[in-house]
Amino acid sequence: MTIETAIEAVRKVLGPRLETTEAARSLHGQNEGYYPVTPPDAVASPETTQEVSEILRICNTEGCPVVAWGTGTSLEANALALRGGICLDMSRMDKVLDTQPEDMLAVVQPGVTREALNEELRATGLFFPVDPGANASLGGMASTRASGTTAVRYGTMRENVMALEAVLADGRIIRTGSRARKSASGYDLTKLLIGSEGTLGIITELTLRLQGQPEAISAAVCAFPDVASAVDTVITTIQMGVPMARIELLDAVQIKGLNQHFNATMEEVPQLFLEFHGSDSAVKEQAEIVAEIAADHGGKGFEWSTRPEDRSRLWKMRHNAYFAAKALRPGCRVVTTDICVPISKLAQAIADTQADMAGSTVKGPILGHVGDGNYHTALLVDPDNPAELEEAKSLAARMAKRALAVGGTVTGEHGIGVGKMKFMAEEHGQGWSVMADIKRTFDPRNILNPGKVVEIN
Repeated sequence: MTIETAIEAVRKVLGPRLETTEAARSLHGQNEGYYPVTPPDAVASPETTQEVSEILRICNTEGCPVVAWGTGTSLEANALALRGGICLDMSRMDKVLDTQPEDMLAVVQPGVTREALNEELRATGLFFPVDPGANASLGGMASTRASGTTAVRYGTMRENVMALEAVLADGRIIRTGSRARKSASGYDLTKLLIGSEGTLGIITELTLRLQGQPEAISAAVCAFPDVASAVDTVITTIQMGVPMARIELLDAVQIKGLNQHFNATMEEVPQLFLEFHGSDSAVKEQAEIVAEIAADHGGKGFEWSTRPEDRSRLWKMRHNAYFAAKALRPGCRVVTTDICVPISKLAQAIADTQADMAGSTVKGPILGHVGDGNYHTALLVDPDNPAELEEAKSLAARMAKRALAVGGTVTGEHGIGVGKMKFMAEEHGQGWSVMADIKRTFDPRNILNPGKVVEIN
């Protein structure tokens, strides 16, 4: 029983869609994080659920690791084949299978990207709201329980996936959930698979909850003297029940990066980027309320617009914050991390991180989905200086420890992968061992993305 035997058996199923060239393997060994290139032994590109089932049946028999691949945008080595084996590239399973405007849902294959789905939905008056920034695949977004800029209004992938089709390690095909809006029927296997990072099963179909396109959308930006003032504005806004669509905080360092990357002229102080959805009168009222709240907390220069080109420009900058951060130190490697804390602890958590970086040789911007208490750092390190990488890892570890100390979590949306496994026992206690038990039940031979999320001896 070997990986080589499994590869040859899968080749008989897929033919030329099973690749072992160095180019294909190297491409699927890349990642957006700081982890080294880790090529799989082969890359398989299935086109149907039945093919996925046959591949997993073979690999389970042979003890060959299988790691699912969406678009490769994960940040904690979530999709790297750390133990070799077969990378299951899901990009050919990219069809929108059904849309039901009356029920406000869509059924898609996992390789469909969020932008492609919304383009398909344009004529229906509906859209899929989860926006992690990258044009990620929906299967990958479900596997990592992605969220992003709109989660404060519309929720994360957990709230927006109604049902799944998945293939288990032994090749069994299961369906979880339903098209009904609620259910009290049995264990919630849908929620269990969402966020499992491909360690429990391979998602081959998703039924997604859609939203109506708002009648009006407006965007705003506001500058603040410090991060605490911006966060206090967010807390007051949330407490007053203003239905914000997006509330993004960018610190002064990130604004400097945006100015350099986009040739912009924003004041280099902490800024809030905001978006409002609703009727014409509603978005106007929401903007006026938030403007008053911001002014009470020292905000200035509150500017809002309903023009699509203004909104597009603002969110293009936010979505490209990673590249703007890199512009601050050309040639650098970016070590990204995120934590999530109770919103009342957010200002102090960010202040502690800023103070920690001030005393370090490693610097970087801070930005986040502050309506959820979730923020990120992009630590900029010299790729030829191992000491800087280790210092960045230490900074990230201290962020995680501080989050746990105030009742938060070590990741709001990046996932665990392998990078944050060292915090799992502290965050979950005996619950982590229960997760391992669940993994053993679903995948007794530990072939599905082994070495991630849980430890299996």
